[in-house]
Amino acid sequence: MALGPVMFDIVGTELTIDDKRKLLHPMAGGVILFTRNFSSLNQLTELTTEIHSLRSPSLLIAVDHEGGKVQRFQNDFTKLPAMCELGKIWDEFPDRASYLAQLTGYVLAAELRAGGVDLSFTPVLDIDHGHSDIIGSRAFHRKPKAVWELAHSLMQGLKLGGMEAIGKHFPGHGYIQEDSHIEIPVDNRSYTDIETDDLIPFQKMINYGLAGIMPAHVIYPKIDLQPAGFSAVWLQEILRGQLGFEGCIFSDDLSMKGATVAGDIVQRAEIAFNAGCDMVLVCNDYSATDKLLSELQWNMPVASHIRLDCMRAKPNPDTVDKLYKNAGFIKAVHEVKSIGTSKK
Repeated sequence: MALGPVMFDIVGTELTIDDKRKLLHPMAGGVILFTRNFSSLNQLTELTTEIHSLRSPSLLIAVDHEGGKVQRFQNDFTKLPAMCELGKIWDEFPDRASYLAQLTGYVLAAELRAGGVDLSFTPVLDIDHGHSDIIGSRAFHRKPKAVWELAHSLMQGLKLGGMEAIGKHFPGHGYIQEDSHIEIPVDNRSYTDIETDDLIPFQKMINYGLAGIMPAHVIYPKIDLQPAGFSAVWLQEILRGQLGFEGCIFSDDLSMKGATVAGDIVQRAEIAFNAGCDMVLVCNDYSATDKLLSELQWNMPVASHIRLDCMRAKPNPDTVDKLYKNAGFIKAVHEVKSIGTSKK
């Protein structure tokens, strides 16, 4: 059974009968995990093994695991720094910061791969303009150069750990104060202002081979009246056309307040697909997931199938025990734990 274009969440630390029913639906293509789905690395491994065994090709398993305040799994995992800590080091020691960013990406990916997770929605490529509560410390820096340099190093580390990178939130969520989870944010800047600032990290990362991008549920009315994730102008004309992005586009959570301008859950998905998304996410709304799976009609393009297949993590050659006995990994963990406590 080919993968479908919808990614959604499950109830707890084990699959329920209802979870399995939904995951076997033709429209299902992936699972996004949250803190409630995790109790230990062993439990996570059992859960992901069961999810992967349900179908062939196997469902994608994803998580928001950035570091700082956005790290879904805590016990048995290295505590990752907020990305702003790497930015602070970059101000004085850019080479050291890039080195630590690569190690952070490696530890992040290696531990998730040990638990059977395919991908994390990271790195945040938003610029920290100083007044966005929802982005804030999740951003590397105010300077575009710092953002793309550190993000590139993080991506290299993710690849070392067997995982692709997904940049977010295109074309930039860091300028406005509103949180798109609970509000409908509007960024009134001109395209030129965005292009010469927030778009720079995305363009650089695309040039470096970024595999995935997640657009923002933000309206930029001087460019298009639709939020970026529902906008063919942003996703097809600008992202794919002008910036040359050929990778996978994941919608942000369609249950967020910033997505409600596009109608009910089925309409949101249809608009997102027609705008250019390859896969849509629905999180923490089981009735919306059921409605979408039962009512959505979408012929997934061959190109989307190919792009999604490229997001699979590389097979993990090491068991969990071997990973935690690997000298290189242990050294990387030690270095990552030092971030924020020392600049040297």
